[in-house]
Amino acid sequence: MSVNMTKGQQISLNKADGSALTSVRMGLGWQAAPRKGFLAKLTGGSDIDLDASAVLFAAGQPVDVVFFQHLVSDDGSVRHTGDNLTGGAGSGGDDEAVLVDLARVPAQVDQIVFTVNSFTGQTFAEVQNAFCRLVDETTGAELARYTLTGGGKHTAQIMAKVHRTGGSWQMKAIGEPATGRTFQDLLPAIAPHL
Repeated sequence: MSVNMTKGQQISLNKADGSALTSVRMGLGWQAAPRKGFLAKLTGGSDIDLDASAVLFAAGQPVDVVFFQHLVSDDGSVRHTGDNLTGGAGSGGDDEAVLVDLARVPAQVDQIVFTVNSFTGQTFAEVQNAFCRLVDETTGAELARYTLTGGGKHTAQIMAKVHRTGGSWQMKAIGEPATGRTFQDLLPAIAPHL
């Protein structure tokens, strides 16, 4: 059963039987919002290039990142499925996904922060049906879905994080608007959420 998450909500990543999840997928989907007005009819729609990234942190410091130019973490525990330059899945499937083998994440990594940014610089006012979701990669079951609030002049969003609490992992929906074309631009905005 999937949980529709709200900003700041936190869920445990343990299964209903109490066992821990071993592999999860953070999926991202979006569509370009239809343009309005006379010029929009002449020029048609435009593609939006959103990029999903996962920044791995140890004691508050970034130690690795997975994004469209570095598809696999140095230790192999986190993997990006590839860059989608146009979106289109929206409320359906994932346009980009980051797979995390939680059992293989190095012990010193205590948080993985997922971000999305508009590489081509369009604002989220030009995006619709954007979401991120957490899926149990072993069973394919959707565990949680967070609707990324559309609109606004921001070009990025700090979506969510998974973090260690005791011996288990939890997910927290962050949903914080930010400005930047790459994950590097977002590091100052991520810091307060660590």
